[in-house]
Amino acid sequence: MPVFPFMQVDAFTNSPLGGNPCAIVFDADVLTAMQMQAIAREQNLSETAFVLKSARADVRARYFTPTEEIPLAGHPTIATIFALAETNRIALKKERTCIRLELEAGVINVEIVGENGRPSKIVMTQLKPEFRDTLPFHETAAAFGLKSDDLARHAPAQVVSTGTPQLMVEVSHLDALRRIETDSSALGQLKDRAGFFSAHLFVRTDYGTFARHFAGPPGIFEDPFTGSATGGMGAFLWHYDLIQDPSFIARQGDWMHRPGKAEVTVLGPREDIRAVQVAGPAVTVIRGTLEL
Repeated sequence: MPVFPFMQVDAFTNSPLGGNPCAIVFDADVLTAMQMQAIAREQNLSETAFVLKSARADVRARYFTPTEEIPLAGHPTIATIFALAETNRIALKKERTCIRLELEAGVINVEIVGENGRPSKIVMTQLKPEFRDTLPFHETAAAFGLKSDDLARHAPAQVVSTGTPQLMVEVSHLDALRRIETDSSALGQLKDRAGFFSAHLFVRTDYGTFARHFAGPPGIFEDPFTGSATGGMGAFLWHYDLIQDPSFIARQGDWMHRPGKAEVTVLGPREDIRAVQVAGPAVTVIRGTLEL
C-alpha cells in the first residue's frame, strides 16, 4: 500500500484555524492526475497541492480544487513552500532563501523569509498581469444579488490574470460586500462569456482592501483567502490609479471566521506592470500520512 507524507497548513495567518487551509501531499510523482483529483475531492478543501520533482526549477507543484486542476494559486503556494521549509525539504539560507517553483502556469520565483531557522513569511512573485474582458456593471451586479449602484465606477468589472483568470469587481461600500448573494445561473453565464475561473469582489479601506471571493459554478464556494486573486486585485488597483502606494495590506475571510492578511507589492509602472508580489505567513495544523 503506497504511503505519502502530507500536511495541512493554514496560509496567510499565524493562527491555527485562520486564513485558508491547504493539504500538501509530498513525493507525489507516482500519482496520476486522476488520483490527484480524487485525493483533492477527498480533502474537500479549496485546493490540495501535490509536490513533485522538476527538471526546470527547484521544485514542482500541481494544485487541484475538489473539481479541477488550476494553473496557479496563491494560498497553496504559500502553504506548500512553507511546508517544504518547515520539514527541511528546502534548506533555509540565512534570512532569505530564493527558489524557483514550477506550476502549470509557468515557473515563478518564491522567497522564504527565515527567523530563528524557521520560515516566518513566504513571498510569491506572480506572473505579469493580463487585463482581459470587461463586463457590464448591471449584469455583474445582478450575478451577486446587488444593484448596479452598489458597484464602484472608477474602473470596469474586468478579468485579470496573474496566472489564473479572475473577475475583479470593486464594490462601493462594505454593506454591499456583506449583502452578496450569488446567482449561480447568472454567474455561470458571465464565466462562460468572459472565461474567468472565479470572482473577487472588494472594497478599498483605510489600511488597504477587504475582499470576498467566489468560485464556481457549478458549485458556488466562498474562499477564505485567495492569494492569486489578491495579486490580480493589486495589479487592477495600480493599473487604474486607484491606489497611490503600490504596497498595501489585503484582508479577507473575517466574516467566515477565518481571517487572513497578505502584504501586496505591485512591481513596475501603472502602464506596464512587471509582476505582483503577495506575501504572508503560514502555520501547520496537521501532519500525517496518506494511504492509498
